[in-house]
Amino acid sequence: MTDITALGPEDRKLITLARATRARNAVPEGAAVRDETGRTYVAGTVALPSLGLSALRTAVAMAVASGAKSLEAAAVVSEAAGVPEEDRAAVSDLGGPGTPVILAGPDGTPLSAITAG
Repeated sequence: MTDITALGPEDRKLITLARATRARNAVPEGAAVRDETGRTYVAGTVALPSLGLSALRTAVAMAVASGAKSLEAAAVVSEAAGVPEEDRAAVSDLGGPGTPVILAGPDGTPLSAITAG
């Protein structure tokens, strides 16, 4: 786990974007990722009868589909107590095992920061 009190402005921005996406789309989770160029990708939970994706996996997929080569950081806003292993694996696939993954509560308060791997 990394120190959540040391979050910089770019990581706080990811939380803000994820929180706004969650609220705007009225979904259980919002997520945002930042690629190697500083571009951000945001997504909410996808819950269709034939397709279910967490917000974080959807944000990673959006980054890949847009040509991102790597990730610098990821954030999830959720009521969950942790970030599921399969979500962290998606971040690790693109960003590597050391990529920070920040979990924040619905009010945007950072709860934990772990690495993808």
